[in-house]
Amino acid sequence: MAKTTSTESNPRHIWSFAPRFKRNGFGWRSDLPIQRIKEALAEIKQVCKKDPVLAAEGALLLLGKLSPALMNIDSSSGALGSWVNRAIETLVPVIATAPVTPAVRKKWMQKLWKALDEDEMPYLEHLGDFWGELCAGPELAAQWAVELLPTLQSVWSATAPGHGYFKGTGACLSAMLAAGRYDELLVLIATEPRPWWHTRRWGVKALLAQGKRA
Repeated sequence: MAKTTSTESNPRHIWSFAPRFKRNGFGWRSDLPIQRIKEALAEIKQVCKKDPVLAAEGALLLLGKLSPALMNIDSSSGALGSWVNRAIETLVPVIATAPVTPAVRKKWMQKLWKALDEDEMPYLEHLGDFWGELCAGPELAAQWAVELLPTLQSVWSATAPGHGYFKGTGACLSAMLAAGRYDELLVLIATEPRPWWHTRRWGVKALLAQGKRA
């Protein structure tokens, strides 16, 4: 029997998918975890029809469980990673559009950051690309930009050791865009030590937001 997973909107709700995503709970094959992801998404979407807040809490729960559960799986074919990205793209609007107070959303974002920061593989890297959308407003996005920007500036500085990698890079750039900090975003991107499209596309978004299509 699945154990009860406490949620803010319904503390008695039982998520069927929750006990299926245990840390290192799968073998090395990707078939079963892909099937479990499909089942979890179907369950969350079904709940969303009646209770969007509860569905968002289920989405948070799943995103927090994904990386620890998938750590030892052979993902060399790319199929599992593609399904994780599909799951992220499905769950982001569920979370972003849920009608909750700013205090609740702030708490949700902390949970998402914990999942992203502790993602070792990484499976959840794509989640950062939607950070501004998940903040659901420029005020919270601005707070996250302030939080993440110093670290990104540090790893991109000319004197920084290593390869300038920071798990929060996508989240920072997305938050800055959502907060309307377009000029700062363009200046920041120009400092990246090894420019590539995955980063520079945020500059394109900033220019488009300013009406600078040319």
